[in-house]
Parts: sequence; structure tokens; C-alpha cells
Amino acid sequence: MTARLADIAAQAGVSEATVSRVLNGKPGVAGATRQSVLAALDVLGYERPVRLRRRSAGLIGLITPELENPIFPALAQVIGQALTRQGYTPVLATQTPGGSTEDELTEMLVDRGVSGIIFVSGLHADTSADTQRYDRLRAQGVPFVLVDGFSPKVQAPFISPDDRAAMRLAVTHLVSLGHTRIGLALGPKRFVPVQRKIEGFVRTVQDLLGLTPQEIESELVQHSLYTLEGGQAAASALMDRGCTAVVCASDMMALGAIRTARQRGFEVPDDISVVGFDDSPLIAFTDPPLTTVRKPVPSMGQAAVRTLLEEIGGTPAPHSEFVFMPELVVRGSTASSPRGCTRS
Repeated sequence: MTARLADIAAQAGVSEATVSRVLNGKPGVAGATRQSVLAALDVLGYERPVRLRRRSAGLIGLITPELENPIFPALAQVIGQALTRQGYTPVLATQTPGGSTEDELTEMLVDRGVSGIIFVSGLHADTSADTQRYDRLRAQGVPFVLVDGFSPKVQAPFISPDDRAAMRLAVTHLVSLGHTRIGLALGPKRFVPVQRKIEGFVRTVQDLLGLTPQEIESELVQHSLYTLEGGQAAASALMDRGCTAVVCASDMMALGAIRTARQRGFEVPDDISVVGFDDSPLIAFTDPPLTTVRKPVPSMGQAAVRTLLEEIGGTPAPHSEFVFMPELVVRGSTASSPRGCTRS
């Protein structure tokens, strides 16, 4: 017990006596100090005493796509931690190919009496999807917030990164390195984030390199899937069209692009530059470390929770979109354009 107290005290930066007071539920400890001790318990893997376990203020559903893309677990962690700090219990519901659909997961969460739902990259981002499902959910009195995607038809708050600005950052960086033939690899065109990235890409390439929108969309934009294999396929097509740099709409696609380059005998970044999007956990440790546009996951996740809890509390946010600025993170996968080099 003494060893445990010492461990917890060291982790929390307090005295063993303070830890003992917290664990025994005694008064005279500041709230922030008490939280530090409880956090130290959690970090070290100790079980909280029964008297210190909080009663949940309610369940909050979080519906995400598959978790293979590490950006989704990262966002889920931010949201989950923010909800827990507010006394709520997050319930993670994940869509998988051939598994439960968004509608089925929503129904399951509603049946379990959730206080609200946060949708991440759901059908609200798909311009071909029927948005009446969200009208029906609102009619049931369930507050919800929508992350990554926007629809003017849905009366709800939206949380998004600035996809247009993300492309402006990536293309401007590559043009500054001397690249004049820059491709864009991204997902199916029916998704709002995809359309916005195309808009930002086309506008920036047009402004900086003087190409027409028709030339850019027909020659430099390649649609595929948001997977490693999708990145391989899209990058291969863009390299065939002479691109010396590829901007990818996800880090996973960027890793696929690097794989394709190496299969063709190219060096990254000496022969071809690659830029990702997300700045997923561990992406800084790839070979080479990936230059990417960092999605503002912490601020987006916290805003989603704050907005939902306001809805639950009876002060709903207006039908509007909160847009967060991304950040270019330059690492080792981009370099000056290879002079006189052609792709084949």
C-alpha cells in the first residue's frame, strides 16, 4: 500500500498524505488536486475505490466509420475523454463493411436511452444520401452533432476542418519547392469533404500555376478509396500523367502513394514528393516521415462535445458550421522538384 501511495503521489506531483486523503474521501483537498490524483490512479492502472467512482450523467453515442484509419480512433479518444470529464459515458459504435449501418447503430443507441449522439464522417457527408433520417432523429428529441461533412438540409450544428485551406497549404508548399505538375488523390466525389478539397486544390493550382479548372480536374485529380490500396491506385494514375508531387486526402492514401513510388523505383522525396492529410498518430515515424496537413482533431473533438452538451442542456446551437483551420507539418516526404525528370 505504501509503495502504491508513493507511485500515485509521484505521478500526481503531490504528497502521499494528500493521496491518502483523496483515497479515503476526506475533505480539505482542492478540486484540481483531487482530479490530479484520480488521473494518476487511472494512468498507473489502479482501480478507483468504489466511493470515488462517479455516477454517469448519461450515455452519449459516438458513431464512427471503421477504425482502420488511425484518425478515427484519435478523434474518438478526444471526444471520449471530453465526455468523461463532464461526467458522461461515451458509447462507441463503429461501422464496418458488411456490418451494422449508421441507421441501425443510431436505432440501437436511441433504444438504450442515450442523451445525445455525435456522428463522425457519416451519411451527412454523402451528398447522395437521404437526410430525412436526421429529421426523424430530431423529431424523437435526441440532440446530435455532425462532424466532417455539411448539408444545408439538416438542422444541426456541424464541426469541420477547412478542407479548402488544407489544399491551399499543401499546394503552396509544393509550388514553393518548384513543382509544377501536382496531382490530387482523394475519395469518391459524392462526399462533401472531397468536393471542398477539389475546390481548394483547383483554385490554388489555377492561381499559382495558371492552369484552367478543366485541365486541373481532368488531368490532376484522381478519385479512389480512402485506403492504402486506394492511395496506390490513385498515385499510380497521377504518376502516369507526369506528376512530380502528389497531395493525398488522407495519410493512409499517402502511405499507399509512397509504396507505389518505390515499386516504380522512385525515391521519396528525391524523385517524387508526397503530402498527406490528417497527421494521424505515429505518422511522424514513417519512412520517410510524412509531410502532412494536420487536422485539428483536439479542437474539433472538444467543440463537438461542448456543442452537444449545450444542446442537451437546452441551449441548442444554431444551424451552422464551425470550421477549424488545419496546419501544414513539413517533414521528410517533400523536397525540391527533380529537374527534367519525367514519370513513366
